[in-house]
Amino acid sequence: MKVLVTGATGLVGRQVVNRLRDAGLEVRIASRHPERLGRTSDAVLLPGFDAPADAFLAVMQDVTHVVHCAALNNDRDASEHDYLAVNGALTGQLAGAAATLASGRFLYLSSIRAVVGPGFSGTIDEETLPAPQDAYGRSKREGEIRTLDAYRSAGRSDAAVLRLPPVHGEGMKGNLATLMRLADTALPLPTGALTGIRSLISSDAVAGAVLQLLTKPAALQPIYVAGARPPATISEIVAAFRRGFGRPPRLLAVPGAPLRAAAKVLGKGKAWDALTASQICDPSLLVSEGWIPQADTLDQLTELARRRKSAAAHAR
Repeated sequence: MKVLVTGATGLVGRQVVNRLRDAGLEVRIASRHPERLGRTSDAVLLPGFDAPADAFLAVMQDVTHVVHCAALNNDRDASEHDYLAVNGALTGQLAGAAATLASGRFLYLSSIRAVVGPGFSGTIDEETLPAPQDAYGRSKREGEIRTLDAYRSAGRSDAAVLRLPPVHGEGMKGNLATLMRLADTALPLPTGALTGIRSLISSDAVAGAVLQLLTKPAALQPIYVAGARPPATISEIVAAFRRGFGRPPRLLAVPGAPLRAAAKVLGKGKAWDALTASQICDPSLLVSEGWIPQADTLDQLTELARRRKSAAAHAR
């Protein structure tokens, strides 16, 4: 059994590769720069979105399963076309080739941004109606559609989309990285601006979900949502990071109403809505199929900051 993994050098992809190898599975890596992975790796070039179909079919030789982690995200310079090309068109090409040649399962690692925007408040599960609000979210939704359509067109049902909340781990980017940088300052933060509740997930937990979906005997469902339990407030996330950095919480009990009004006046209403939104992922379907969500998110964030502080000290 050989599993093709894309995005294998990224935050999630590294953990997926390690987990699959630890489970005794053979791994092939598809990368834009396979020469950087060493001669001992089974690594091939990941074709571009506009490559001919034959290039994607060549990548699938002797492959059983595919885990598609590669994506374009957190790139301020990327246009909507760029996002759709990488997260939509390339995904469709890969899924089409896999549906033709790979005998096993195809897992597409997507995001809750494929169905909700940053300002959405509520519970997110497999039945949440897709309403992406930005270029990244629309492109991930396009990737979902193309993946499932490719397998349906081939008369197959062994492809699935795994929607993820913000992922934490070494090398994380986006809002969690911003919160970590903010936590590593002496700046006091108003609790009224940190009321949002978030489901998070570790890169290691994502890898566990991938292994579960690849190896479970029952048929795949088309959509899964992952997330740790319980979710955490933004203030708890910041405080956890600060514990790891050895800093006091410095959270001031300031009511939210005046802060909200100030944000509106300054034209930051959408940013305020995003900061105070509660987005809770319900992983009940995954749990019912044997996946165990991690329950120590805040401890993991504290340890992540502790390692960051230690690495910075050794670099001096």
